[in-house]
Amino acid sequence: MNLTELNRIATAMVAPGKGILAADESSGTIKKRFDAIGVESTETNRRDYREMLFRAKEAMSQYISGVILYDETIWQDAKDGTPLVKLIEQAGAIPGIKVDEGTQALPMCPGELVTVGLDKLAERLKKYYERGARFAKWRAVIDIGSGIPSMTAISVNAHALARYAALCQAAQIVPIVEPEVLMDGDHDIDRCYEVTSRVLNKTFQELRVQRVALEGMVLKPNMAISGKKCAKQASVEEVAEKTIRLLRACVPAAVPGIAFLSGGQSDEEATAHLNAMHRLGPLPWGLTFSYGRALQAAPQKAWSGRPENVAAGQAAFSHRARMNGLASRGEWQSSLEQKAA
Repeated sequence: MNLTELNRIATAMVAPGKGILAADESSGTIKKRFDAIGVESTETNRRDYREMLFRAKEAMSQYISGVILYDETIWQDAKDGTPLVKLIEQAGAIPGIKVDEGTQALPMCPGELVTVGLDKLAERLKKYYERGARFAKWRAVIDIGSGIPSMTAISVNAHALARYAALCQAAQIVPIVEPEVLMDGDHDIDRCYEVTSRVLNKTFQELRVQRVALEGMVLKPNMAISGKKCAKQASVEEVAEKTIRLLRACVPAAVPGIAFLSGGQSDEEATAHLNAMHRLGPLPWGLTFSYGRALQAAPQKAWSGRPENVAAGQAAFSHRARMNGLASRGEWQSSLEQKAA
């Protein structure tokens, strides 16, 4: 393992003013997104849509440090025969790959899930590296509800995340470690804080046990945020303050960077929260975004599957990428959204 190189890539992934595009929707998820804009989810349409994003020069070269791909996408070529991986590299961004194989019910733990995909992962990583992937992603999901999460769910998911991370580093691939505490419930921000704290502490304990070099990874956590169904929604300032307090308490300074998931927040909310956190610096790690829906909802709508809308889709993507790029430096203002509108 060349840790210097892993650290170089991890640091580039969280470079100031840039963040990671999560374009790794599973076939089921992208079908839902395409259904919403009236586009059939065929392999060609999925390819055309992602090619549109990767060819958005302004966004990709100025605000996007890396792109997380789905297995189908990493092997696809653009219309002109250029591998999509090459388009990402040509824009100066780093190709990455989602390697988990989704979730299964966790035995003896009703309502809880464990992420699977460790079998044969070492062999898959070799092939992904040869194709150009330099980082990977594995997502664990922790739900908050009545009597959950259990310590069992937290432990098995943290263990799997650490095993995945060790396999990545052995394959010279930077692991994005993503323990996501879902915001779907009616819990308040303090409950989210408490659960996320337990999840992060257990995850870093497992990473140490399994000898993962913290300097060669990126953390992709949720923010400390109120559940979607909570009657009292925390303010932008409270989300920023509690999230930073949580990360300072749980994330070692050796980690080069933290790239947040948006987790169901609206485009502007995700941007405002990230921006407010940068007002609380200086911080021991790079702090940026790794958004999927919060970067893609606008371009999907603008594109709507029509070739004549490619430029409009790219403009919408570039706008969201720029807004988040500014937020990752603490330089975003809501008035910039109105100007674009």
